[in-house]
Amino acid sequence: MKPKSRAISDKKATANRKTSKKSNLPSVAYLCMEFAIDSSIKTYAGGLGILAGDYLKGAKEGNYPVTGVGLKWKQGYTSQSVDAHGQVVDAFKNHPYSKFEDTGKSVTVTIRQREVICRIWRSTAFGMSELILLDTDHPDNPDNLITGQLYGWFGEERVAQEIVLGVGGVKALQTLGKEPDLYHFNEGHAVLAALELIRQKRDQGMSLAEAKEATRKQCVFTTHTPIKEGNESHPHELLQYMGANLGLSVEELHEIGGTPFNMTIAALRLTKATNAVAQLHAETAEKMWAEIRDRKPIIGITNGIHRGTWVDSRIQKVKGSPDKLWKRHCELKSDLIDFVKTRTGVSLDQDRLLVGFARRAAPYKRSNLIFNAGKKVMDALSAGKIQIVFSGKAHPNDDNGKRIVEEIYRYSRTMKDSVVFLQDYDMEIGAMLTRGCDVWLNNPRRPLEACGTSGMKAAMNGVLNVSILDGWWPEACEHGLNGWAIGDEQIAASDKPKAIAGQDKRDARFLADILLNEVVPTYYHDMDRWIQMMQQSMKTVTAKYSVEEMLKQYFKKLYT
Repeated sequence: MKPKSRAISDKKATANRKTSKKSNLPSVAYLCMEFAIDSSIKTYAGGLGILAGDYLKGAKEGNYPVTGVGLKWKQGYTSQSVDAHGQVVDAFKNHPYSKFEDTGKSVTVTIRQREVICRIWRSTAFGMSELILLDTDHPDNPDNLITGQLYGWFGEERVAQEIVLGVGGVKALQTLGKEPDLYHFNEGHAVLAALELIRQKRDQGMSLAEAKEATRKQCVFTTHTPIKEGNESHPHELLQYMGANLGLSVEELHEIGGTPFNMTIAALRLTKATNAVAQLHAETAEKMWAEIRDRKPIIGITNGIHRGTWVDSRIQKVKGSPDKLWKRHCELKSDLIDFVKTRTGVSLDQDRLLVGFARRAAPYKRSNLIFNAGKKVMDALSAGKIQIVFSGKAHPNDDNGKRIVEEIYRYSRTMKDSVVFLQDYDMEIGAMLTRGCDVWLNNPRRPLEACGTSGMKAAMNGVLNVSILDGWWPEACEHGLNGWAIGDEQIAASDKPKAIAGQDKRDARFLADILLNEVVPTYYHDMDRWIQMMQQSMKTVTAKYSVEEMLKQYFKKLYT
């Protein structure tokens, strides 16, 4: 016979499932540090947030039983510009949340032995499934700016934010009467939710082993970048001081996340299933975490995008007609050229090849690779035969990333008729570029790109990908038919500077070859083939790499 409290819990969970239009599916709480839901709300920094926002919109359209859980960032992510001296400047301003309602309810979490009040906000606007945000900006909180800036701090404040997200997220769902069947951690930031579930089960009388096993059955995990900075770790002394240990000893925490406590390792061990965000990424992640025991194999579920947000509906309607397709593309290109002129004063040429590149300014993404691709490429840029529009942001504390932005900005000043840098990269810029360019360039160091969904957006808009075979592109690329691959599948022999420099030099040669000998001649001398490639790009990518398909795979492979 079930204990009364557990029987009540089971009845509530059953009731929750019955209220869903897809009543046979488990209900899911999707915890993430960032959500890109609209360009006006800076609750996102990059691809992690873009995925999370698209996930909630896809869940709404597909009637999936999903609730998002995040933080109400008062100042969001940085607004980044380049000043008159060519130096990157970060600014933070308060953002309105007019489409979110204060539920009038709150929860408390313990941080540094002090109770911190977290107000609960919610919204179903922007065409998304319900999103719950926690907010520490309360007059009774001594630490009211914990939810001040997205990724604004490290150390103590980062742990504090992760306590609010994980511990506060579980409590907020319970306070609102929600008992999800599954907790989905989108990246390791949310793993403290599992420790909170363990704590609650131990308070109900379970042993630690029993609580861990029961919690594991409730949780799943999506791992993202294989870059070290994307897999946070914290000293045990810090977790104990902050209260993030939730009653666990250093030895017990070590068994979960190692020493120092690694959030990704903990998530791998405290979840029943883990997915990577592309098939190649799954192989990379498996190798990266091969020595971690007590975990499930990492499966590949390739990301998808929300077409309503990113894809021009009119171009999809005319993709069967070469003439109408090209006409619509030219209209979108003209819109982008007007957008660029409004933002920068630069007038690009409608008839010249236009390349787009927009990424976080991280070294492994090699935003500046085209400038190292040789004299002939530089001559083509100088002559305007190739035009390129860049956009991107560096993390406020990433000096290397800022140097990349500043280098691109300098090229935009010395080659201002053909090289453009759009400042303060956001969803609006991303949408304009992936609709209006002729070519979408992506040249990360393989295999460090987890997925790269911007290429999917471009492809669905008829913009041809020219990309390193990394992330999602090895799955989709039909070289010379729906886009082009840069080089081959070879990677650097090691992570030593000499090996990395060799890989960069090699890939730069491949990039020059593809641009000068395939892309440029096709664009200027074989427009029929170019349009056929646009059609093939749209045909091969649109359905397979949609968020609808991704959600189907989540419920089939991750949530079952």
